[in-house]
Amino acid sequence: MKKKQWQGWGPGEQAEQHYLVEPRALAGGGDVRHVSEFLRASGWRDKSKKDGPLLIESPDRAVRVAYNPYILPGGWTIHGRAGGATGEWSAHLGQQTPVEIVAGLTDALTRPRPAHAPNVWAPLQEQNWHTRFEGQDYMATSPDGTAWMQYRQGIDGSAMWWTGAQDKQGNGWTANFTPNTPMLLVQAFSTELADPNPLMRPRGRVPHSTQIRTWSVSVKPSQLSAWQQARITAARAATWARNARPRTTARPYTPAGAARTRR
Repeated sequence: MKKKQWQGWGPGEQAEQHYLVEPRALAGGGDVRHVSEFLRASGWRDKSKKDGPLLIESPDRAVRVAYNPYILPGGWTIHGRAGGATGEWSAHLGQQTPVEIVAGLTDALTRPRPAHAPNVWAPLQEQNWHTRFEGQDYMATSPDGTAWMQYRQGIDGSAMWWTGAQDKQGNGWTANFTPNTPMLLVQAFSTELADPNPLMRPRGRVPHSTQIRTWSVSVKPSQLSAWQQARITAARAATWARNARPRTTARPYTPAGAARTRR
């Protein structure tokens, strides 16, 4: 990523123009540190080579998160291995997938498995997405029609999760998950995908699309830094709490504001 994308995270109090963008699925890729710094703060190892693509590995080496903008089509690859019948799984997300939505999945990798059974469709239905069967496939589309999530089943028995967003000009992204990707991770992703709240992007990083709505907002660099630091602090606190918990038996790894001015 170009250096100028990172500007605004250092000290200084001169307000900078940003934009709140909705729908969030069309907000563009964003700052990859939103994903990577949280994982590092959660105890994951940075295996990236100098001037190469991002590569971060879980403490038990069971999961790898990679981001490569230097190849076509580029984007995110999350690869994991699990015990039992599920074996290996992977997720591939396009380069323009908003990092906040990617983080829905990657943040969940750092948390213990929840007690309740995951339901991928519930977060979408709660936000009034339209769900339906299309042949053997099950499909959900956002109220404005720009984003979708689908469980696809082939005649040969193959299956996968397929999701993405696209405007009328064809701009957007797609992602897919192998069918044995842990359901709790797919649900975490669908939760962020369905979130109705806009995402913030700096001036010059807002996609050109007739289907997005934007609001101008002035933000101080110290505010941006504080918001990012709060996320990192939360990751470190959660990691410390897990590591400090007494263990009687070995634990297996389980994947786990400013005023708006309408433009």
